[in-house]
Amino acid sequence: MSADPPAFYACHVFVCTNQRPEKHPRGSCARRGSVELRDYMKDKAKAMGLQNVRINAAGCLDRCELGPDMVIYPEGVWYRYDTKADIDEILETHVQNGGRVQRLMLKPGDDPPKTKE
Repeated sequence: MSADPPAFYACHVFVCTNQRPEKHPRGSCARRGSVELRDYMKDKAKAMGLQNVRINAAGCLDRCELGPDMVIYPEGVWYRYDTKADIDEILETHVQNGGRVQRLMLKPGDDPPKTKE
């Protein structure tokens, strides 16, 4: 068995930008501001000089009821956020310093019951 190649990015952030109709029972991250906050996050990461970090828009990450949300790899840590201050804290604490923002983390069991789309 050969070893996996090294990771292309040290940190890869996937930000849900899924958009559903306005009154959809599951809601959508885009309707809660995720697109604007993702753009802010990209600009802020660049301004902080973060290297080897990629911030991507993602389609539905299947947790829109709790959103807006994101997942950061390689750790696979999920966050819910609402403000630029939340984004700043995630970038500084998790991405830059390797810590965790406990108050914003989504954990197993946080998921609401599934509804049919």
